[in-house]
Amino acid sequence: MNIRNLVFLMALTGCLSISAQKNKKWKPLFNGRNLKGWTAKITGYALGDNYGNTFRVKEGKLVVSYDQYEGFNNRFGHLFYKKPFTHYILAIEYRFTGTQVSGGPSWAYKNSGVMLHCQPPSTMTTNQDFPISLENQFLEGDSTGIRPTCNLCTPGTEVLIKGKKPADHCIKSSSPTFRNGEWIRAEMLVLGDSVIKHIVNGDTVLVYEKPSIGGGVVNNYDPAAKQDGQPLSGGFIALQSESSPIEFRKVEIIDLRKKYRKKKLSN
Repeated sequence: MNIRNLVFLMALTGCLSISAQKNKKWKPLFNGRNLKGWTAKITGYALGDNYGNTFRVKEGKLVVSYDQYEGFNNRFGHLFYKKPFTHYILAIEYRFTGTQVSGGPSWAYKNSGVMLHCQPPSTMTTNQDFPISLENQFLEGDSTGIRPTCNLCTPGTEVLIKGKKPADHCIKSSSPTFRNGEWIRAEMLVLGDSVIKHIVNGDTVLVYEKPSIGGGVVNNYDPAAKQDGQPLSGGFIALQSESSPIEFRKVEIIDLRKKYRKKKLSN
């Protein structure tokens, strides 16, 4: 990355310190009324089949609920926004609620997230568990112990951190542990296939770069959708359902694509 691009990145990062409520550029992806613009893909079901009304809207919030499930049975879900993005700032306000549904895996306890740079949902197979993507993993702790949020997990993808490829599928952030259903604001600065930052309540907690397709931890995918080594320069955004109830009160974005394109043309 040359000096001029580095300065631009620093300027973009600085804008994240501004309160979202005061920044008029935010565009809501969730309208607070219904799931218009969003499509569910749940393992074992066709695209658009929102099994058990997993994703729903209640009292102005986008809710992930399992009250119509008899057991989880590996029905991992993802709610896809209708269009892809490349360069943007995404903000999500979330909190965990309720009790994990029976049959949910132990690692999915108080565990959810948002998937970035997802493959198109139309290219997922019926039985595929996760989209090829970069996951900003949301976690909540119990009364004791350390459990940071806004970690990175890499289903079918790879990244570099400080110039090296991590060996682990999930990489912990430096965030504190949050408890007791507290509302958390997670922000992501995403610059195509260059740099991605995870921010929690205004503090940067994880930085990685050069995302690409590769690695494992995604099952039953169409091989045509997984071209290992291909840079991930953009993709869809999807909210997760992994067996723990969660609510989202804001999902909003600042699209930086035009601004970034102008900056590149001026270099």
